[in-house]
Amino acid sequence: MFFFIISVIVLIVGIAVFVTGKQEESSGMKVGGSVVAGFGAFLILLNFFVVIPAGHVGVVDFFGNVAEKPLTSGINGVNPLASVHVMSVQTQEIKEEMSVPSKEGLTINLEISALFKLNPNSAPEVYRTIGENYVDVILIPQFRSVVRGVTASSEAKMLYSSDRESLGLTIVSDLEKLVGNKGIIVESTPLRGIILPASLTASIEEKQKADQDNQRMEFVLQKESKEAERKRIEAKGIKDFQNIVSQGISEQLLKWKGIEATETLAKSPNAKIVIIGSGKDGLPIILGQ
Repeated sequence: MFFFIISVIVLIVGIAVFVTGKQEESSGMKVGGSVVAGFGAFLILLNFFVVIPAGHVGVVDFFGNVAEKPLTSGINGVNPLASVHVMSVQTQEIKEEMSVPSKEGLTINLEISALFKLNPNSAPEVYRTIGENYVDVILIPQFRSVVRGVTASSEAKMLYSSDRESLGLTIVSDLEKLVGNKGIIVESTPLRGIILPASLTASIEEKQKADQDNQRMEFVLQKESKEAERKRIEAKGIKDFQNIVSQGISEQLLKWKGIEATETLAKSPNAKIVIIGSGKDGLPIILGQ
């Protein structure tokens, strides 16, 4: 509106200069007056339009009367006497570092964020009832309260275990109940950092070490069990082999193999003495030279 008033003044001054130059028959004043008047008219014309950036909406306030429908991004025609307040509907982030209690009474330091955005259709109502600083007035206090309430009813281990995801969902749900009807959409509340008490950190490390030792021992036991099973299978195979061989060997076979060996040795060019019938079981005795 201030810009519109300035534009009107410029137009009036231009017209006055033009009229004065015409009365005094001064071509210079007439030209100057017409230029100023034309510039003032151009400025007034600009006041009938407003450009809303992408990712924003415009709230029209005409002397305290807020329009129910917000202006969308782009060029919009407006009353030049009205004020247009541009509000972001993009995803925004607030970061908090706070000390919160756990169910066990421990104090935990958290770094947590909240991702949120303004509902475009609720922008006029938010501007009218809360104001443009709705984040500081509504969202941040409620966010801090919800985080402390959720952690106070949860065990500390939920913050560093896989349960932290469900904890984040609980925070989102509880926060949405408080600020959703105010036109604020909560997207997520990621935990960015956790600092646990020294005593709890030490106990966690001890538990992790014990779990690792147990896993290592289970691995060794499984390895030994497999090795023992392998040896049992090997021993059974040897035993089966010996049983099969022993069943197939007879006294007659051994004698026959002895005769075959005697024939083979007798045919060899090596010098030897063969005594037939003097060995055990009548097998030949071979004496080499």
